[in-house]
Amino acid sequence: MRHIISILMENEAGALSRVAGLFSARGYNIESLTVAPTEDASLSRMTLVTRGSDEIIEQITKQLNKLIDVVKLADLTEGPHIEREMMVIKAKAKGHEERAEIKRLCDFFRGRVIDVTDASYTIELTGTGDKLDAFIDALGENNIMETVRTGVSAISRGTNSLRV
Repeated sequence: MRHIISILMENEAGALSRVAGLFSARGYNIESLTVAPTEDASLSRMTLVTRGSDEIIEQITKQLNKLIDVVKLADLTEGPHIEREMMVIKAKAKGHEERAEIKRLCDFFRGRVIDVTDASYTIELTGTGDKLDAFIDALGENNIMETVRTGVSAISRGTNSLRV
C-alpha cells in the first residue's frame, strides 16, 4: 500500500542523507521525496512516498523516530489529507492546429503555458499524481520533449498539524 510520510526535522547538513540511508540500508524504495524549510528556519519538512505493508510502514516510522534529526512525523495516509505535485512539461507545438489542441488540453487540466517558442510550449500543471499522469497520457508520448515533476507535497486536512 502507498503511504505518505511527513517528517518535521532539524534543518541541518546530513539530515536528508541519514533518512535516505535508513531506507537504502533496509532495501525500501522512496517513490517521491520533497524537502524544504518551514516557517521556522531551524526546521525542514520532508514529505516522502513509499510502499509497504502496515508492518513495514510501522518499522519505517519507528526507525525514523530514532534518528536524532527527526522532531516529529506522521503517516498522512491514515487520515484525511491533501496532496499535490507540480509538473513542468515541454511539448512539441508546431502549426496552428497542434498548438490549439495543446492549449485546449492545458485549459481542460487547468494548466498554464509558461513559455512559448516556434516549436514548443512549456506547461506548468499542479494536481494529484493521477491528474499529471492523465495529462501526460492525453498529450501523447510522441509530443513530449521533456518532463520535470516535483514529487508529492501533502498536508493533513482540518485542524491537525505537524508542529512542535
